[in-house]
Amino acid sequence: MIAEWLNTLLQGVLLGGLYALFAAGLSISFGVMRMINIAHGDMIVLASYATIVGANYLRLPMALTVVLVVCVLSALGYAAQRLVFNRTLGADMLRPLLLTFGLSIVIRESLQAVFSADVRSVDVGPLATATWGLGGQVNVGVLPLLVMLVGLACIAALQWLFRRTAMGRSFRATSDDADTASLMGVNRKHVYALAMVFGSAMVALAGAFLVMRTTVSPSDGPARLIYAFEAVIIGGLGSLWGTVAGGVVLGVAQAIGSRLDPGWGTLAGHLAFLGILWARPQGLFPATRDR
Repeated sequence: MIAEWLNTLLQGVLLGGLYALFAAGLSISFGVMRMINIAHGDMIVLASYATIVGANYLRLPMALTVVLVVCVLSALGYAAQRLVFNRTLGADMLRPLLLTFGLSIVIRESLQAVFSADVRSVDVGPLATATWGLGGQVNVGVLPLLVMLVGLACIAALQWLFRRTAMGRSFRATSDDADTASLMGVNRKHVYALAMVFGSAMVALAGAFLVMRTTVSPSDGPARLIYAFEAVIIGGLGSLWGTVAGGVVLGVAQAIGSRLDPGWGTLAGHLAFLGILWARPQGLFPATRDR
């Protein structure tokens, strides 16, 4: 019984690593640009289908496929932010909400038109079922562990970038006061676009790992968006390490709920989100304050 619960908690923690990847791009978007991207979940699903195209149709090695998906989505993110999203940013937060809502619908319907509504996945071979025994009947899946380690490494790298580099200082200055940063010579449009590059790279990784772990369909975007929002809010707005904590809380809650009853997994995650929001509305590790 103890080993079963330890396995459940471990699975929840590792699932939290995937949710942290879901949330990181959204956290960057809000933290730097104060933009809530309604299309975020559908962009994750788009990355999953790009991975399917590379692995299943072009027969590329999985590692190369992931690299290409990250590069393509990063380039698209820069272009979209520079040419479209920047035009909507300002005091009125409704404009980017409406734009990204429309983008969400376009991505979803386009994927369904091209790939149909059938669920799809990629074959990662023995990695899909490989496990490491930790002793005492406690096992850890190799693929979920890989997802967690990659997520932690990427978030640590982003944290270093934001705190220790000139580019990161530009991000923070623009986030704090874009008008003053512009007076000091910072090109806010370029900074926003660079932030979207990193956010899109995290989206690409999230989508690639998602389709390695489970099946996807064009209609999955809203559910992924909800998980990303919940992880961001649990962790604290604008906090990259907070997204890890939020993802882990969400993953563990879902794992425990599923352990108690197979139909309670998603509900348990939502209840954990509501409980933390009630007890600590600013999140566990907030990095931004209301202005």
